[in-house]
Amino acid sequence: MKREGLTLTMIFLAESANYGEGVGNISTLKKMSSGNYQQFSYISRQAMRYNIIQQLKWDNTPVDGKSGVVQFDPGAYIDQYPEIDLFGYMKTVGKDDQSKGGAFTRSAVARLSNAISLEPYQNDMEFLTNMGLAKRNGLENGIAQSEIHRSYYTYTVSIDLDRVGVDGEINIPSSEKADRVKKLLDALQYLYRDIKGRRENLSPVFVIGGRYERKNPLFENRIKVENNRLKIQMLKDILEDSRVESNTFVGVLSNMFDNDNEIKEKLSAETIGKAFDHLKEEVDAYYGE
Repeated sequence: MKREGLTLTMIFLAESANYGEGVGNISTLKKMSSGNYQQFSYISRQAMRYNIIQQLKWDNTPVDGKSGVVQFDPGAYIDQYPEIDLFGYMKTVGKDDQSKGGAFTRSAVARLSNAISLEPYQNDMEFLTNMGLAKRNGLENGIAQSEIHRSYYTYTVSIDLDRVGVDGEINIPSSEKADRVKKLLDALQYLYRDIKGRRENLSPVFVIGGRYERKNPLFENRIKVENNRLKIQMLKDILEDSRVESNTFVGVLSNMFDNDNEIKEKLSAETIGKAFDHLKEEVDAYYGE
């Protein structure tokens, strides 16, 4: 079998990076609950996708609203627009003399998970006022509150390398396929997010992944951090399969975790930069085969 599935699971450290609808003057974080009733904040995959596309400058795919719903323009094709190549589309075409009409879809080639906190939300709140502005003109001060949470977050990206740049009769050159995937990897390595006047650094402090025969996101839901120590036994268990171990690359930011030496020794971790370099080499190797 060809190794057609590229997957990587990452950890980054960030603060209060995705808010929900809110209640009154309280801004609430997006959260989900676990079986033991703890709550974990998360950054939705849609929010992650938005930042990735924006920073890649791929947010120029034309859209229209003729169907009553904002969708990608039916005349936008994957050879021209990397966004809909890697992240898919839905286009609705009206019925006429030349066309039966209907919806045309492309499922995502690069799939993102939510970025979920690895440490539970502890009900921390920030008290906010606009006193500085109000005092300038003797106006009444406004008050608001905002939930805040600083934590490690983990998410996974999985890419079907065999589907990149292929859609019906369209099949772009292999060099361009490789370029698109490597640009996506670069964006993940240096990702950031602007929110509420802050710029949060979403660059990974840990990454594990590779190119495999199976397209399973092997390391998703296998990441745990406790007392600033990365739990590595689950990862070691996955790497017992020689077909996985021989194709896996690990990177860690030095001195971030308290068991830094253990991670480097038992997982053969290198720097974050070297791990991404290996992944990009795997991309070149696949499209050069």
